[in-house]
Amino acid sequence: MKKLYLVRHAKSSWDDPDLDDFDRPLNKRGEHDASFMGFRLREMNIKIDLLVSSNAVRAMQTAALFADRLAYPLKKIIKPSAMYGGDVEELLGVVHKLDNNLNEVMLVGHNPGLTDFAQYLTTERFEKIPTSGIFCAGFDVTTWQQITPESGTMIFFDYPKKHIK
Repeated sequence: MKKLYLVRHAKSSWDDPDLDDFDRPLNKRGEHDASFMGFRLREMNIKIDLLVSSNAVRAMQTAALFADRLAYPLKKIIKPSAMYGGDVEELLGVVHKLDNNLNEVMLVGHNPGLTDFAQYLTTERFEKIPTSGIFCAGFDVTTWQQITPESGTMIFFDYPKKHIK
């Protein structure tokens, strides 16, 4: 079985209106939420084989927080250009290029592409993956290239607002 963890970057700062979209960092809530969700995965004993991230600042900061909580080496995060603003076809291309020896892979990216991708991979329908949200899908396949539309099953869908009391 192959598993994909689709993670939307955490809340970003809009404090500097002159900053390019690509360069926006996380705000304090984003840092907190990404850290919290990373701890949630650690509590679930999640062990990822590979972390793939958009190279946008907010996505890389999110990926770094998740990597830290999951004891994943920062230097092993890969950053294909298709992850920034990638649509379903581009994200599927990233997945299809994964090494078949890997079984659990996390993609950190952006909406709407990530939400569209989650819905492409499974029969689940929902409004969006919220910031710092994690959509995990499992695939009963032996190679990443066997992943096709609706070939996955949702394992869990978690996000920070689920835990606000």
